[in-house]
Amino acid sequence: MFRDDDELSPTKKPKPVALAKPASGQCLCGKVRFEIDVPARWAWHDHTQASRRAHGAVYATYVGSWKKRFRITQGESELSRYEDPKSKTARSFCANCGTPICYERARSPHMVNIPRALFSGRTGRQPLYHIAIEELQEWAYTGEPLVPLKGYPGVVWQRSKKKKRSEREGMF
Repeated sequence: MFRDDDELSPTKKPKPVALAKPASGQCLCGKVRFEIDVPARWAWHDHTQASRRAHGAVYATYVGSWKKRFRITQGESELSRYEDPKSKTARSFCANCGTPICYERARSPHMVNIPRALFSGRTGRQPLYHIAIEELQEWAYTGEPLVPLKGYPGVVWQRSKKKKRSEREGMF
């Protein structure tokens, strides 16, 4: 039913694959720089407590890559590493500025996960997945309408919902 590779005509040559320019990134201070071959393997938003604490943010967005496609191009000696024996994970970060550089898991020894925000351009993958969404914090922004804050250019806020007059207690 299906043709084997041996059955292909010898006159047909495979089309050359255009290699994309690697996606590069760096830490806040610029001492650690890295790159991955694109496209990345995957991208996702991680809502776990461990990632919230490691990043100091409501969630972390990661880009996953095969380790063999990930390279530290500058500052490897500036990296520090935290290994958590309980979760069997390791997180590397810049020893100078503290920027998280990569996250590795023992159950995926051939993969490395890099914070998406560290890349200066496209990675070939959009974060479409949410891990541990049940851990989403009630203070996380989830797309509510925002309005400019008067007198503060570039600042927006979410208006509190006004109570309807009939809901107010102690009126007349």
